[in-house]
Amino acid sequence: MLPIGTIQTMTVLRKIDTGYVLQKDELEALLHHNETDKEIEAEEKIDVFLYTDKKGNLTATAQLPSVVMDEYSWAEAVEVIPNLGVFVNIGTTKEMLISKDDLPLFETVWPAVGDKLYVTLGKDQKGRLLAIPATEGVLAREVELAPDELLNQKVTGRVYHTDKEGAAIITEENYRGFIHHTERKEEPRLGELVEGRVIEVKADGTLNVSLRPLKQHSMGEDAEAILTHLEQNDGVIPFGDKSDPEDIRGTFHISKAAFKRALGKLMKEGKIEQRDGSTYLK
Repeated sequence: MLPIGTIQTMTVLRKIDTGYVLQKDELEALLHHNETDKEIEAEEKIDVFLYTDKKGNLTATAQLPSVVMDEYSWAEAVEVIPNLGVFVNIGTTKEMLISKDDLPLFETVWPAVGDKLYVTLGKDQKGRLLAIPATEGVLAREVELAPDELLNQKVTGRVYHTDKEGAAIITEENYRGFIHHTERKEEPRLGELVEGRVIEVKADGTLNVSLRPLKQHSMGEDAEAILTHLEQNDGVIPFGDKSDPEDIRGTFHISKAAFKRALGKLMKEGKIEQRDGSTYLK
């Protein structure tokens, strides 16, 4: 059988009511009228992308994709189906599924419609085509070495891996960046486009990136978050200067130092007071 998920040059054998029968190496595939934008003559050769339809029949399209077997490219998420996976557009009429087995455990950080992933094509155990996200090893061959001048500069990149420890991105310039979990307020989605600030250019040419604003900018945001939390909890929260850093991060997604800076700002403004290890709204 001709390999599905590949682009093949086939010969038009004959025209039928629904389209054209193509042939190569004595194997036939159907090219539906909807899958080509021109009339084709018998014996004409045409480049097509091969896949199988729902009945398992070998099918062709003249709309050639950007992604084929063993070659990688970016594909946009077009549909998210809980408990199944995410369908991506590879540039042809057939959208490809990224199985939930190749996505994060928690669906909250699955790609949303419009996010993009770096994928290739592969097959499941039943021989059906799937889109497969690139591994760290594959992406390592794609990245460039980042220059030292990027320190403190803004960068934009796509998230290609995310977990509790942090997220890895590929920037628009093909630099690899890592966002530690302490440098973000929430875990980004796989495939999400994020903008951050370079806080370190490492010796191996990769970047450490922060999604948090500079301290002087974040203090106001953190103070607002604390005020909102107070208002939602009858004007009292069981946190103060001596609270455990992990408890603070678990609730406010900020460091203890950032929390204390925000508390200091609010106390200076006369909006809160601290008593017995708790903080009260004035």
